[in-house]
Amino acid sequence: MKNIKTIFALSTVIAFGIFISCSSSSNPTPTTASGSVSITNVVQSKYKSAVTISTSGNSIVLKSNGTPDHVSPYWGVGNSLYEPPFTGQNLNPGIIGTQNYSMTIPTNPVEATTKEATALGPIGMALNGVAIYNDREGGNVPVDSNVLSSFDRAGAHPGPGNTYHYHCSGDFTGNDNANLIGFLRDGFPIYARKDNGGTYPADLDANGGHVGTTADFSTPIYHYHASNTAYLGSRFYILKSGSYHGTKGTFTF
Repeated sequence: MKNIKTIFALSTVIAFGIFISCSSSSNPTPTTASGSVSITNVVQSKYKSAVTISTSGNSIVLKSNGTPDHVSPYWGVGNSLYEPPFTGQNLNPGIIGTQNYSMTIPTNPVEATTKEATALGPIGMALNGVAIYNDREGGNVPVDSNVLSSFDRAGAHPGPGNTYHYHCSGDFTGNDNANLIGFLRDGFPIYARKDNGGTYPADLDANGGHVGTTADFSTPIYHYHASNTAYLGSRFYILKSGSYHGTKGTFTF
């Protein structure tokens, strides 16, 4: 009888240990709750002087003229930032024009219950004040090889109204690195192709983002990454496709 009780006790201990082990592995430490991280300090310190920043309540307002601080053929001959088209580039009609952009985003971005698809036009603002667009063109069709050939080295071109904008990562914003590129209209940051540790993230969700720390945020925050797949076999990598993680703010021009 004593041996039977001993065996029963040992079995109970082992079973309890297995339960604890399984519970620990299936319930990892939760990440920081959405909306608990303020982006204000990073926005104020990382945006360039060409972008005017103001705060009002729980919102941040970013204003810019939409022009880049780097070279492009789209500046036009005679401009100090003009560079000739590279081999194989077919320029769009139009040049880089001055805009009147104003983007309002939340100080503490929160995940949306229902994810809204990004649409044509500005979906965010890069650190230099240039508009960020998704992976689609007029007619709401995917960027094709003809459109790709119009991009300058920044992965950008002008649209109607001379609205110069980025579709892809490029030589001046962030490409094969972990650079902060800007913020999207939902207030979440967007980074280049690599994570903070110098590796390519393997756990991105359907909207190109995940939760983690970055060089700018020591507390885990949801953030987007540019795609790590060369688009149509080109040198370009789409900045953003799919839906917003949070609820988009306004972007006027």
